[in-house]
Order: sequence, then C-alpha cells, then structure tokens
Amino acid sequence: MGTDQAESLHAAAEMPAAGAKPLSPELLQNIHAYWRAANYLSVGQIYLHDNPLLREPLQPQHIKPMLLGHWGTTPGQNFIYAHLNRAIKKYDLDMIYISGPGHGGPALVGNTYLEGTYSEVYPDITQDEAGLKKLFTQFSAPGGIPSHVSPECPGSIHEGGELGYSLSHAFGAVFDNPDLITACIVGDGEAETGPLATAWHSNKFLNPISDGAVLPILHLNGYKIANPTVLARITHEELEQLFRGYGWTPYFVEGHEPELMHQAMAATIDLAISQIKKIQQEARASGNATRPRWPMIVLKSPKGWTGPKIINGQPNEGTFRSHQVPLVDPATNPEHLKQLEEWLLSYRPQELFDDHGRLRPELAELAPTGNRRMGANPHANGGILLYDLRMPDFSDYATPVASPGVTGPGDSFVLGAFLRDVIKFNQDQRNFRIFGPDETLSNRLNAVFDATTRQWNACMESGDEFLAPAGRVMEMLSEHQCEGWLEGYLLTGRHGILNSYEAFIHIVDSMFNQHAKWLKITRGLPWRRNISSLNYLLASHVWRQDHNGFTHQDPGFLDHVINKKAEVVRVYLPPDANCLLSVMDHCLRSRHYVNVVIAGKHPSPQWLSIDAAATHCAQGIGIWQWASNDAESEPDIVMACAGDVPTLETLAAVSILRTHLPQLKIRVVNVVDLMKLQPASEHPHGLSDIDFDSLFTKNKPIIFAFHAYPSLIHKLTYRRANHHNLHVRGYKEEGTISTPFDMTVLNDMDRFHLVMDAIDRLPQAGAKGVYLKQQLLDKLVEHKHYIRKHGQDMPEIRNWKWTGIFDHPQ
Repeated sequence: MGTDQAESLHAAAEMPAAGAKPLSPELLQNIHAYWRAANYLSVGQIYLHDNPLLREPLQPQHIKPMLLGHWGTTPGQNFIYAHLNRAIKKYDLDMIYISGPGHGGPALVGNTYLEGTYSEVYPDITQDEAGLKKLFTQFSAPGGIPSHVSPECPGSIHEGGELGYSLSHAFGAVFDNPDLITACIVGDGEAETGPLATAWHSNKFLNPISDGAVLPILHLNGYKIANPTVLARITHEELEQLFRGYGWTPYFVEGHEPELMHQAMAATIDLAISQIKKIQQEARASGNATRPRWPMIVLKSPKGWTGPKIINGQPNEGTFRSHQVPLVDPATNPEHLKQLEEWLLSYRPQELFDDHGRLRPELAELAPTGNRRMGANPHANGGILLYDLRMPDFSDYATPVASPGVTGPGDSFVLGAFLRDVIKFNQDQRNFRIFGPDETLSNRLNAVFDATTRQWNACMESGDEFLAPAGRVMEMLSEHQCEGWLEGYLLTGRHGILNSYEAFIHIVDSMFNQHAKWLKITRGLPWRRNISSLNYLLASHVWRQDHNGFTHQDPGFLDHVINKKAEVVRVYLPPDANCLLSVMDHCLRSRHYVNVVIAGKHPSPQWLSIDAAATHCAQGIGIWQWASNDAESEPDIVMACAGDVPTLETLAAVSILRTHLPQLKIRVVNVVDLMKLQPASEHPHGLSDIDFDSLFTKNKPIIFAFHAYPSLIHKLTYRRANHHNLHVRGYKEEGTISTPFDMTVLNDMDRFHLVMDAIDRLPQAGAKGVYLKQQLLDKLVEHKHYIRKHGQDMPEIRNWKWTGIFDHPQ
C-alpha cells in the first residue's frame, strides 16, 4: 500500500484546540510542582554533595569539588517526563522512555527517584534527606554513577553517550510488542547525525497490527555544545514539510511560559496518544496494515530552561552556554555561589519535600505505580521478558561428508535452512528476527524466505519479491538502522541476527562499541537480567570479494571486536557448513555476549561430519588427525589455520608437503573459537599454557594461515612460550578485482607461499626443499599469466580436492 492511501485514511489530522486547557488548575499546579522537583534534583546532582534541601545557607563546602553534567537538555526532558507520567496514568499506557540526548542523565535519575523506582533498585538511596544527599553525591563522581542515562539508571535501554541511535532503538523495542509505546526524545543536535536522519524512515517498516508505536519527541532547544542546531535555524514551514515528507504528522509545542506550555503539552500528548490508539484499533479491527501517518511532537523550549538567565554579563538560558555546567566555579566565586543558591531556591524545595525530605504525597501521586512507571517497565530490563528460542536440531541440516574435502553448496546457504526453521519454530512466540542491509539473499540465506517475508510497509509494485507488511526479515540499506533495530529488539527481551558483508560491518563499529560497553556494565548489575546475545553473521568476506574489488575487502572488524572485555566478546571462524551450524546453534542459545561469526557463501570444501563438527566446535580448537602424520612422534612443523579459505589453503599446502617431502612430520591445527588462542588468564575460553603447548609445541615452527590481519594472532599469542616460532599469513591490505585464488596469492596466504614458508623454517627439507621451492615460484608465475589470459584460476586450483593419498614423485 502506498503513502497516498495512508493520506486518505488519516488525512484529517486534528490539531489541539487553540488555548486548550486539559489540565485543571489543581493538576496544573501539581504538574508544575513535580517539574520543579525534578529540576531541583537535577541541579542538585550537578552541584551539591551536602545540604541537599538548603536547610541552611549554601556554603562552598556544600559544593562538589568536581562539577560534571549537562544542564541544557535536562529541564526539557524533565518537562516531557512529567507529562508522559500523566498520560500513562490517564490512558493506562505501557510506555518506556528513550533519551536521545542521553547526557541529560540528571533528568532520568531524578525522575526515577521521584517515582520511587530508583530507591527500590538501590535501597541505600532512600526517600528522605539522607537519600537525597547520597543521590546528589554519587552523580558523576568517582565510585558513583555516570552523568549519562547509563545502564545503572532504571528504565534505560539507551545511554545516549554517542548520539544518533535513539530512534532506531525505539523502533527495535516496539517490533512484535503491540501494546508498547516508546517515547523517544530526539535531541536537535542528535538529529544532525546520519543514523538519526535515516531513522525517521523506520515508520515504513512498522506494522500497526503486530507492532507497537513510537512517539518521537524532537526536543528543539536550539543549540549543541557551542553552535546552533540546523533544525532550529530553518523556518517552521520547512521543518513541518521535512517531517511530513518523512511520513509523520508533526505537532508543535512552542514557548517558555510554564503555564501555557503545560497546557499545550498536555493537549498535544493527549492528541498524539488518541491518534496512536485510533490507528492501532482501526488496523487491528480491519486487518488493514496500510501505513498510517503516525504522530510526532516537536517541543521547542529554551535550552537550560529555568536556569540562570545571565551569567557574567552574558545570556545563559536559551543559549549554547547552558549546555553543560552553567556556573562553573561557585565554590571559589562568591557571586556564582549566590547565584546558584538563588537558582536552587527558585524551585521552592520547601514546598516540594516534607520535613523528612520525602516528596509530598500530592506530588508523588502524579507518578504511575508498579510496572507502569517508566523506570520499572519490564521492557527496559528485557532479560525479565526473555524466553528461550525453540530450536530445531542443527544436525538435521548437516551436509553429508563421506570423506574430507567433498564440495558443499556454500556454508551460509546450508545455514539458511536452519534459520528458516528457527523462524518457523518461533512464529507463535514472535521473538526472532533477521536483520540486514539488503544482503540476506546476497549472503545466500535464501531458504529463510520459504518461511517468511521482508517486513515492508511502503509502496509495493508488481515484480517485488518477498515483501509484506509483516515478516521476520528486516532489511534497509543502512547498517546503522539494522544494528539499532536489532539492539532495541534484544534489549527488550528478544533474539536476532545481523547479517552483513564483512567489509561494511565497520559502519557500525561505534554502535558495537557502545553495545559491548552496555553488556559489560550490566553484567555487573545484579538487578539487570541478561539479554540474548548480539549475533553478527559476516558471510561475504574478504577472501571471496574478488569480484567486487578492493573496497569490499577488509576483515578488520575482528581487530575492533577483540579489544572489548573478554567476558563479552566471542569470535568464531567455522571452516565448513557443519561447523557453522554448530556454532550458530550455540550463539542463538547464548546470553549477554557479542558473537561474531565469519562464514563463506560460495561452494567450498567440507571437512567434518556433523558429529565431528559438533565435537570440534565444542572444543573450539584441535588437531585434525586425518590431515596430520605426526601421531607417533614430535611434529617437525605445525600448520595452523582459522577461517574457511585459510583452512583450504593450509590443507592444500599440507598435501604438497606430504607429497614432495614425505619425511616431514606435520601437525594440522584448526581454530574455530579464536579466543582459544589467548591465555586462560585473559579470556574464559583461553587455553592453559599446558594445553596450548601440547597443540603448538614449545619449540617447533608454526605456520598460521589466518582469515584477517596477521597482527591479531600475534596480539592474542604474544605471551605464549613458542610465540617466537609463530609465522602468520593473513590479509595484508592487498586486493583488487581478481580471482579467488589470486586474492590469497596477493597476500602471500596461498598454498604455495605457505609451503615455501615451511621450507624456509625446516633445514631438514634439504635439497628437495630447495627444488620444491623453485617449482612453486615458477607455479606462481604461471598462475599470473594464466589468470590474465583466461580470467579464472588454473584448473589444478579450481579442481583441487583433498584425497588423503600422496603419490611421492620419484
């Protein structure tokens, strides 16, 4: 269905009646008082570590020695939170709050304290004056809490330390959550980021029948750290046209007079909620999922609202100067100390808190109760709602391997059938989705479309494939959106996979970084339940991007991932389809990790039966005895590999060595779980030194063919006893449009280079080794001539198979 039809369904967009006053005088007074209380707590968190209710004149010793925090966005967010509380109570809403300008941490900490959630989660932060003192002291202080809407803050699924992902997270949260509304506060500075600008299009992927709703609230306060924001400096008409062009119905709340703003905000939220409910009720009653125009709100209020208007003779409220800490030195500047005291007292704390320091009952009653409080909503602690996936038996999808080296149809192609049935098994639970930037078919997960479609709620035309208003595959040509959707989906208690080209997963480096940090912190918070792991499937990888060229050849995401905490990250390099099935089964069952799986998609050799693959993957690393010949003696050399193409080239190299130098004793070690290479003291999967040495020896040369940059293997193994004998071949930033085998040649990871590397480290190879090396150098020249003439690899490369039979030349 197209946008025109959506226009006809919901064209009669109402506007709040001019001068509407949905708040009674008493309710208006109480909401304004509640807002004052939240603002007071926010300023207190930034400045005070004593005298929390100003029961005595403010003194320098009451001021924190280090002032950190962001005031500018905070009063606007306090204003929004107070009004959303009212709406939750009025309409009995299931709602969570996402703070895009997450550096406004004082707002969310303060509001969850006022509603009581904070003290339930942290009982030592009591609802009295002593608790207020602790609340203030801990904020942005050593041993305390961060200044952002961090994992430590109840109700948060989005820290917002790095801007741009709030709206993507908000949509991910409401997919398959039909009763949930996510109020997503978008900062106007954040709105300038690429991911956020693209995220407005997420409304084309939302199903009003089976999904919940997102209520974006653009907080247009005009400034970033030191500059105006773009959206604040275009005309009202242009801004409205922008959002209408995105498919939204924007409603504007503008001003600075509290009484007028309270009434306008209440009326506008009422209208937005009534429209959301009408859209959902009509769609669900009729079964018509045609894309509507969802409402959004633009709140235009002064930056640093209610703060000091002038500081040091310069305007502060309503300018960029209010962004962080407006009064920077009150402990040493008497004028600023006086100004801070006046600012705090302007909120009249004696009217807000009783003699014990507890919020007065008539104000406390404004907040929702129980799980309807945004800080206590289970969706914001998704592990509470997490159900295990119903999993098929991965061995049912095995590729038959009568003997090592049979050709398979492509590892990810085999995986597609397994994922298809994961989708089927969990149709009723509706808790599993596959995300990707238009690459699910390219990555050869074709079989999933036997069970589902791509969810798509924009126009559809004849000839489109696999598009429908509801589906388990989410594709948009934006890695940022796919990552953000998946993160929001996981954080609210569901499961999923992101499949992508390996080179372009770098686009979400920073998003991965933030999510890994979130997992690391929440692992140490006993009240936070573990969530499902973030699973990356990188199927169009560096060694098989010969047809796309240099731009598509980059395995460096692994280097980035390995830098994160050992208790969070896992990296798997299955050498064939059966190992991939075993690994993915494990990853989908796991909790609270980031799992990175690298797999090929083209037809390739298969090495292990499904039972052998399951055993190998459970161990993560091991000797392939069928490829080795050192069982009865010490090896002369260890040939190690990690990754499908490195495994292929290693085994081809071993075949050459065993044919031409049969006296050599060769051990083949394959690595699936990359973290096995680290010491056990550094990673929970790491091998002990004894076990590592038993595989790699203490004094024999090791030739290691690796999927990614060689330096990563050295980084993981630098503390091992035999590291000085380790020689790693991998990608070294050589690439172009070429043939598959030539990609390995360009990077010296082909079978011929691996054999020559071995000969160089084995004096016992003698004259036979010298002559073999010359033959291989000649073969490399022949290879270059052949591919330039024929445009493909030599037949002996294309048709090579492991036979296990080595005819020794006379």
